[in-house]
Amino acid sequence: MKRNHVEIKEDNSLKILQVFDSLEVGPVKVEKNKLSAPYTLKTNRRSDTNHLIYHYDENVFDPDEPASHNIASMIAAQVAMNYGLFCKKLIFKGIYDSSDKKFIREMTENTSREIYVKKFLEHNPFLLGDAAHLPVVKKKKYSLAEIEFETTQPGSGEHLLPWNTSQNKHCILSSGGKDSLLSFGLINEICEAPHPIFINESGRHWFTALNAYRYFKKQYPNTSRVWTNCDRIYPWFLRRMPFIRKDFNNVRADEYPIRLWTVAVFLFSALPLLRKRGIGRLIIGDEFDTTRKFNFKGITHYDGLFDQSRYFDNYMTQYFTSKGWNITQFSVLRQLSELLIEKILATRYPELLKQQVSCHATHIQGNRVKPCGRCEKCRRIVGMLKVIGVAPANCGYSDEQIKNCLKDLAEKPVNQLSYEAEHLKSLLSEKGLISLPTLQKKSLKKCPEVQKLRFHSQNSPIDTIPVDLQKSLYKILLKYANNCAVEKSGKKWRELIPDDLLH
Repeated sequence: MKRNHVEIKEDNSLKILQVFDSLEVGPVKVEKNKLSAPYTLKTNRRSDTNHLIYHYDENVFDPDEPASHNIASMIAAQVAMNYGLFCKKLIFKGIYDSSDKKFIREMTENTSREIYVKKFLEHNPFLLGDAAHLPVVKKKKYSLAEIEFETTQPGSGEHLLPWNTSQNKHCILSSGGKDSLLSFGLINEICEAPHPIFINESGRHWFTALNAYRYFKKQYPNTSRVWTNCDRIYPWFLRRMPFIRKDFNNVRADEYPIRLWTVAVFLFSALPLLRKRGIGRLIIGDEFDTTRKFNFKGITHYDGLFDQSRYFDNYMTQYFTSKGWNITQFSVLRQLSELLIEKILATRYPELLKQQVSCHATHIQGNRVKPCGRCEKCRRIVGMLKVIGVAPANCGYSDEQIKNCLKDLAEKPVNQLSYEAEHLKSLLSEKGLISLPTLQKKSLKKCPEVQKLRFHSQNSPIDTIPVDLQKSLYKILLKYANNCAVEKSGKKWRELIPDDLLH
């Protein structure tokens, strides 16, 4: 679709998105194992309220304590930070200190810019009318909402005690996908008793985590779960946006209609458990290619992946430090491609592989969640497992599903970066697992660094992993990368001496 040139001047072209007069969040009702926050939308003198809820399997709050109300207020705020483009005002009622206010303002602005580029300037099958044809406008500020804070207990937000956490304790934010499963496997092997914490959305999204959660609950005593209805709040907003298709629930797509601030919605809900258990390290399963920084006709953005990037890890660690919480956030997978992640999980931790569900349309069969075998994610997983010589049946795929996935891999695109997709197709073709036209087969380019540890000054520097974990982790990872590591130098990759990583 042809776009206009970037306009440097400020204009009102985004005002058509500002469909709500205000969104009020809170004040939060805090119970020992639960929080509930009213979300109130006001438009044309009409008021509509829904309640965002989080429920814990154990007591994590003290209803009489300002610190509990502070973290509950921040948990409740995260969903709202997706809507800075759509409201005249965002009003947060609760206990917030200066670090919290800075966080909410900066991340709402960042998310607004990401949503503008990824959901309105790029193709979005959920859009209607003029919103689907917005001009490209370079602005100093993209969030249209004026942000206000109404403190429910004046002064208490600025006098909160630091948390007593230890860098020897590790939490894995867990989902049932390959990234969090491998992260747990690695940390469980080299550290003492990590804490896998699952976030249980109220709808079908929970299916992807269900096999893993049931397995972990039986095997690992530190496993915990947080239930939330955040997945009911998102469609509540969508139904009130005139530029979103009314049948959005029936549109088959790999992306959400609007929201992009999602990981933090889960991450913050795990924090009360970190506080209670004294956990000082928070591990998120993010790989090499989720750290991206692009420019869309003069507008810098993170390709909709900011909350999976190394920039996000750094920002969150700085925020935790400013709060006195002594939590470090990082990924142990930054040097790995998706293919290498699947290889290590499948060959080193086969019992964890059996719990993996990576699918957009799961279903329950007997007492197990099964993948659909038709979606883009299923195609990728089947393709990678076949390439590394592991039976996709270990992840619940039937013979017919495997056959269809391989056929579709030859004919349909996947949501990998182009060089990773070409490398996977090339490997599949070489092994005779897919059939490609001669010209396409010849045009495919291999990308051998995909199967090596990759160190990059922006995406994956060596210090993304804490020093005390580096030697043990790199020793394991190198084994499955054929003892090969590379470092980006200019536009080329140069070989690294593996022994240099182990000292």
